Amino acid sequence: MSRMSTATPTCQKACWQADRVIRVIGIDPGSRLTGYGLVEAGGQGLRYRASGCIRTDAGTFPDRLAEIYRGISELIEDHQPDEVAIEEVFLARNPSSALKLGQARGVAIAAAVAHGLPVHEYAARRVKQGLVGTGRASKAQVQHMVRVLLSLPGAPQADAADALAIAICHVNTLGLDRYPPGGNRPR
Repeated sequence: MSRMSTATPTCQKACWQADRVIRVIGIDPGSRLTGYGLVEAGGQGLRYRASGCIRTDAGTFPDRLAEIYRGISELIEDHQPDEVAIEEVFLARNPSSALKLGQARGVAIAAAVAHGLPVHEYAARRVKQGLVGTGRASKAQVQHMVRVLLSLPGAPQADAADALAIAICHVNTLGLDRYPPGGNRPR
């Protein structure tokens, strides 16, 4: 059974439980810089929890992939998200860059699946459309909307903002931002 999907009816039903609060980690994969953003949705609406970037050292490419895997694994262990949302691969002009991006994405997905988390994929255009209103939004526009939606004091770094945008997109897709008041997160 595949863990990668878009919103599933089973998840939608489970996510609407009155006492449910859910954490979603968004991932913007890259071979040198992988953005992450963690949001929580529940009785208090949408809340920011953490964001940043996994910066890989200038080692070999397999070493950088291992760093991404370890970094995502550590984030999952530290923050205990319920679901993962990740950006889909887009067509790049440089085939070598596209392959490297796909491999970085693959190790991020592998880390999530190894921790038993469902993985949901979103196209960059869909994320931008949902957040900004246009699929061709600039990085600055995405950063601004993330800052506004999460009531942040400043704009997050661009890759972290993209990851937060992916997490917000997933929350909105499932209607998680409209949870009824709830209690503790079930585990």
